[in-house]
Amino acid sequence: MVEVRRVAALDGLDGLVLPGGESTTLLNLMCDEPWFDALESFHAEGGAIFGTCAGAILLARDVRSPAQPSLGLLDASIERNGYGRQIDSFECDLDASLGPQAGTPLRAVFIRAPRFLELGPGVETLASRGDEPVMVRSGRILAATFHPELTDDTRIPAYFVNMTRAGRTVPAIARNVAGG
Repeated sequence: MVEVRRVAALDGLDGLVLPGGESTTLLNLMCDEPWFDALESFHAEGGAIFGTCAGAILLARDVRSPAQPSLGLLDASIERNGYGRQIDSFECDLDASLGPQAGTPLRAVFIRAPRFLELGPGVETLASRGDEPVMVRSGRILAATFHPELTDDTRIPAYFVNMTRAGRTVPAIARNVAGG
């Protein structure tokens, strides 16, 4: 695992995790280097990207409530703070279709979580809360509106590692995307 704080650290990686946090803060941190161009190139050259919570917001083609810039690598519309404020955060079991444990509930932690409003035709739902998609995949893009790192369930990290298997290294975790 490699911690990515600068654009140059993307060289040689096969996968990158864009973490949760606050999406406007992440955008501010991305101003000191050409992160948008670097991440678009990383993906275009075969890199897999997994966005959790705020990372999913950064990946979407359309961000609402309020609108903000995004990478547009995932054909989806997403609403920031879709479930409400911090006090409205929650945990629940999800229906998931991940590997040999498909059908086994997946525990998820939603903290000021975004909501997928629309998914493009090439976007597959991998986990849902009722009829609502909360984890999706499109090619080498994986996005979850919750925080899988806050549970002991290893299915999602294993799934992402398998997405990157054709590459040279293991996925990196972007801490504060840049700088801090």
